[in-house]
Amino acid sequence: MDIIQLREKANSLPAVPGVYIMKDAGGEVIYVGKSKKLKNRVTSYFVGSSHSVKTARMVSRVSDFDYIVCKTEIEALTLENVLIKRHSPKYNIKLKDAKSYPYIKVTSEEYPKLFVTRSRSSDKARYFGPYSGSAQAHSALEAVMAIFKLACCKRSFPKDIGRGRPCIYRDIGRCIAPCAGGVSSEEYRELVRGACRVLDGNSSEAKEEIYRDMMAASEEMEFERAAMLRDRLAALDKLSEKQKVVADSKVNRDVFNVYISDSASALAVLTIRDGALINKNEFLLSSVTQPTGEELVSLVASHYDALGVAPREIMLGFEVTEEDAALLSEYLSISAGYKVMVKLPERGDGRALCDMAYENAKESARQRLLDSERDDKNIVRLAELMGLSEIPERIEAYDISNIGNESIVASMVVWHKGRLKKSDYRLFSIKSTDGADDYGSMREALTRRLSHIGDGTLSLGERPDLLLIDGGDAHVGVAKEVLEALNLEISAFGMVKDDYHKTRALTDGEREISIAKEFDVYAFIYNLQEEAHRFAVKNSQKSKIKTMTTSSLEKIEGIGPKKARALLSELPFSRIRSAGVEELMAVKGIGRSDAERIHAYFADKKKRGTKK
Repeated sequence: MDIIQLREKANSLPAVPGVYIMKDAGGEVIYVGKSKKLKNRVTSYFVGSSHSVKTARMVSRVSDFDYIVCKTEIEALTLENVLIKRHSPKYNIKLKDAKSYPYIKVTSEEYPKLFVTRSRSSDKARYFGPYSGSAQAHSALEAVMAIFKLACCKRSFPKDIGRGRPCIYRDIGRCIAPCAGGVSSEEYRELVRGACRVLDGNSSEAKEEIYRDMMAASEEMEFERAAMLRDRLAALDKLSEKQKVVADSKVNRDVFNVYISDSASALAVLTIRDGALINKNEFLLSSVTQPTGEELVSLVASHYDALGVAPREIMLGFEVTEEDAALLSEYLSISAGYKVMVKLPERGDGRALCDMAYENAKESARQRLLDSERDDKNIVRLAELMGLSEIPERIEAYDISNIGNESIVASMVVWHKGRLKKSDYRLFSIKSTDGADDYGSMREALTRRLSHIGDGTLSLGERPDLLLIDGGDAHVGVAKEVLEALNLEISAFGMVKDDYHKTRALTDGEREISIAKEFDVYAFIYNLQEEAHRFAVKNSQKSKIKTMTTSSLEKIEGIGPKKARALLSELPFSRIRSAGVEELMAVKGIGRSDAERIHAYFADKKKRGTKK
């Protein structure tokens, strides 16, 4: 459709709440928006020329649009968030790399587990965060684990109760030791609930409950329990002292502000619980043009969709209409099940907190810009040294690892637009070579990977701008043979190492390019090469260990590959060697005769080893 046809179609829309979906000539969704009056909003895109640069660019690509009528603005906001997640439109403002931020996960098992994760699932678990970095997440987790003496081992309860003696953490008073069988699931879950209150920032509530329990234990002359609760209370007080007090002790709120510049943009969130600043996060934004208040409100809503919980008070430091603030308040209140107040402070302590969030967002954008400029200089210089016609945006580095003639794997690590893109990493288990053949292994890996270019297979469908191969001229020759066979024009270079296994130079198969005096370029290549090597070796070792343990079990009469895999999926190999008959029989597919043979096999090996 041309602009006139689009305007006519927009004029025919109803003036009711809804969501509109802009598409380009190829049918790809490039923008999703909402409005309380569809006709007015969509028509405005195709009338006049007073659009921002970003909006004008988006409108110039619109070939058609769809729309969905909703009953209310809340319904429209909900649907807008769903569609943005589904289509990830190019022109919608989004939080960059949100998935890479760490969370603390608390499972919903009978004896819940707590651990740090970088992924969120639609399960019954609770998630706390996101934290600004892995160190902050692990620090918070270690604190509550120590205070509430929760199990940090990999055992699963109640399955592993009584299986093996308690570890050293019980002996030093760091774990309540559910493995010993003296802690009921309800008692353990109560401890976990206390940990969750602290992670959620409600330290005062947790302390009040512990104090009540301590006094009750004292009155009942349970002095050992009272002393334990006293120590727990002291640890919580010490933890609270480390947190910066920025508001009244009863205040629980999140504070948002945004920094926008022509070069980099960021959104900052300050998390305040019990009046203390317990966490802060800065998210880079996908747009460098000034987003509207309405877009930022949608962004905040999507943030809590991912987080799953909102405090009772939220402060916004950026410009937004009272109407949009009320819409966000209603949306979050419905999700939370209680009233969530959205405030727009203009003065006082609230404004000071918004200014603090702004400064944090500004600093995050500045650091990202500095990192980007440094990376850009390195890549430009690398392109100059290699004689490339264009600056590479996507670089893939490859390495081969094997242990003997078995467990051969090829690793592919990806650098994309200034950073390692770990979601695109891939491993290739080599199947076509007879023994350790680096050239044959590299040929198989590259053929399997490059044959996917353009076929739409997630990251493998992406076309790399540069291939870096761990090795010299012969390895580059293999890469060029594969590229020629697939009719692909992609630059390929080898990363040559010296006698001390250090990166010495780059080669295109015909000439060597010394990078010894190019410190920044050398560091970039070295780090990429080491990352590919680390990724390959780590997974080669895993494969070898799995092969060795499986083959060891298959030596036992009646245990084939299927039963060996079943055992290893339920128990670690070290546990299988010491397990009793009943424990082995608990594994699906393992009968009493199998369990008795397994137990006898390892008991005999242990006996013979002791005699030696």
